[in-house]
Amino acid sequence: MSDDTTNGSASPTRADYCAIAVAECFRGDGEIMANAIGNMQAIGGRLARASFEPDLVMTDGVASLAANDIPMGVPDAPKVVEGWMPYRNLFDVVWSGRRHVMMGATQVDRFGNQNIACIGDYAQPKVQLLGVRGAPGNTVNHVTSYWVPKHSNRVFVETVDVVSGVGYDRAAALGEAESRFHEIRRVVSNLGTFDFDTPDHAMRVRSLHPGVTIDEVVEATGFELVIPDDIPESRAPSAEELRLLNEVIDPKNFRGNEVPG
Repeated sequence: MSDDTTNGSASPTRADYCAIAVAECFRGDGEIMANAIGNMQAIGGRLARASFEPDLVMTDGVASLAANDIPMGVPDAPKVVEGWMPYRNLFDVVWSGRRHVMMGATQVDRFGNQNIACIGDYAQPKVQLLGVRGAPGNTVNHVTSYWVPKHSNRVFVETVDVVSGVGYDRAAALGEAESRFHEIRRVVSNLGTFDFDTPDHAMRVRSLHPGVTIDEVVEATGFELVIPDDIPESRAPSAEELRLLNEVIDPKNFRGNEVPG
């Protein structure tokens, strides 16, 4: 991005747009548990609460529910504790559908199936990753979104090697009773934002970040996306949101480390 200034501030970077796109995933959630797993996810989640979703309940990354905006990477930052959420109590929130988790995805397919377990044959994988972890329970029991810092056809794949997070096709096969809280709301990458608001819940291009072309996205995606006739540009941060990012939430610019430039 250029060094031009708007309202006295430098022009937003691609990382700023990504942080805003992540924050927008939580818009309309109200008073629920927002668990943002990862740096960009945490930055976006904290920005959402600091700007347009003040009722979000967020942990400090461990077990305390923090009422204030804790800066990333500042371990001795002041913290206002408004509650306690030990691991054993988290499942009451998970199973009730009153949670929105934003995770990463090593692989994700057109229906939102996600893989964070391994690459290759499960019996003898080429690469061992985190394991399925809590992804199956997360995706079946409450809203889930994904952040992908490097959009490529190695991540956006036709078929995931292992299903960790449950996508729309598999959720439908479970039946309504087992998947009544299932919702893969959004996938955000360094190129744009994507949703599943289509008749068969196939992934759709929702917006493109400034400077990104649809041809670039198509080339970097390993399956056929739903492409609307009119694709908007991702929302720009306001001057206040930039201030929150730069001075309060991410003064060390962790977001810029994930999305350079």
